[in-house]
Amino acid sequence: MKLYNFFRSGTSHRLRIALNLKGIATDYVAVDLRVEEHLKDAFKAVNPQQLVPALDTGEQVLIQSPAIIEWLEEKHPTPALLPTDVNQRAHVRALAAIVGCDIHPINNRRILETLRKQFGANEDAVNAWCATWISAGFDAYEALIEADAQRGRFSFGDTPTLADVYLIPQVESARRFKVDLTQWPHIMAVEKACLALEAFQKAAPGQQPDA
Repeated sequence: MKLYNFFRSGTSHRLRIALNLKGIATDYVAVDLRVEEHLKDAFKAVNPQQLVPALDTGEQVLIQSPAIIEWLEEKHPTPALLPTDVNQRAHVRALAAIVGCDIHPINNRRILETLRKQFGANEDAVNAWCATWISAGFDAYEALIEADAQRGRFSFGDTPTLADVYLIPQVESARRFKVDLTQWPHIMAVEKACLALEAFQKAAPGQQPDA
């Protein structure tokens, strides 16, 4: 399989974590967003939406990280990224959605480039924008995991789940945008547990060939 991605892309990062947790190796194909390689015809032929990541399975090209991760979970069910209980699965999916639906989409590169080019935002304004939405989402995430008395070392339980797959790239992004993370001690504890695992270490932006 070929993984089209960019080292600093949060959606690419989350997919790399999921692939590593599943023990699935891929060929790394760098798509350099810094020089807008994703907007060129060569990548448009891979993904008409011109966004990373994309996963070429050899049979089809999968796009959109939530859909790809769901495909991985169904195609390669062990180790599982979701608990078996239906209520617990809903909880884990909700944690992931805080990041995937409410934080990341309004802080991704397309939005930030629009703020810079169309609305004249400087880097301080861009960082403030990102901090607003990261803080709102992390406040909720922190409250939910703090209230879970049976949580364990990770966002749910004692093994990584879909929630951690989404959370850790967003923590990385928060640091890049100079957000003070000390206000969320439970999230920081989860990050420490995750980063002790090779699957998370190998997926980190700084460990990628195009970093």
